[in-house]
Amino acid sequence: MADTFTLERGTAPLLVSVPHDGSEIPAALAARMTERARTAPDTDWHVARLYDVARALGASILRPRFSRYVVDLNRPRDDTSLYPGQNTTGLCPAVQFTGAPVYLDGQAPDETEIAARVATYWAPYHAALQAELQRLRTAHGRVVLWEGHTIRGSDLAFLFEGRLPDLNLGTAGGASCSPALQQRLESVLAAQPDHDWVANGRFKGGYITRHYAAPENGIDAVQLEMSQRLYMDEDTFAWDAVRAPKAQAIIRALLEAAIA
Repeated sequence: MADTFTLERGTAPLLVSVPHDGSEIPAALAARMTERARTAPDTDWHVARLYDVARALGASILRPRFSRYVVDLNRPRDDTSLYPGQNTTGLCPAVQFTGAPVYLDGQAPDETEIAARVATYWAPYHAALQAELQRLRTAHGRVVLWEGHTIRGSDLAFLFEGRLPDLNLGTAGGASCSPALQQRLESVLAAQPDHDWVANGRFKGGYITRHYAAPENGIDAVQLEMSQRLYMDEDTFAWDAVRAPKAQAIIRALLEAAIA
């Protein structure tokens, strides 16, 4: 299927990837899903809009068209778990973040269908991501890959207990970026007075952060998982015009520190 993603090429040594921004589900696939799943509730709602601030910094921005329910672009193509021993969702998720099923009985994809989805949706996104990383690294010597994510910050006992911190920085335990970059980002988070945060807590960075990171070769990778309560209504998915600019200011400060 054509046009499975959009890439805006920038001039700064910064690539912002938002792999869960897409919410579209092909009609034939939606017909096999539960009523709730057809609404793509586990989308990182408005995340590309949230990262509009990156354009002013000259960042490249990569975003998909289709929902993570079609294929999760932030999972390895062999579907190896990124968080062994913890509940998670897979490459072609069969369960929602609540633990409820995605598909009607007997309608989940088999291995052949999963392989086809990987070829159609997953592989083109990753080819574009890799090519843009290399273009920016060649131009600048170093590049920061920024993984922008958001998630409902509470009532997801299937994935985590209690309330998720507002801001969740993931650097694969410090392995995906330089110590200096990690320190700059943590300083920004510590300086903002209104939100709690954690580094390498429940979310340490997904496949993209871990796979493409090569700090020793000029590629730093960072994931930010932001609780959706900071910029939207978590129940209606509506953008909050009062809170969102404050969240965007934090994102901009982090991105500025990333390419400082």
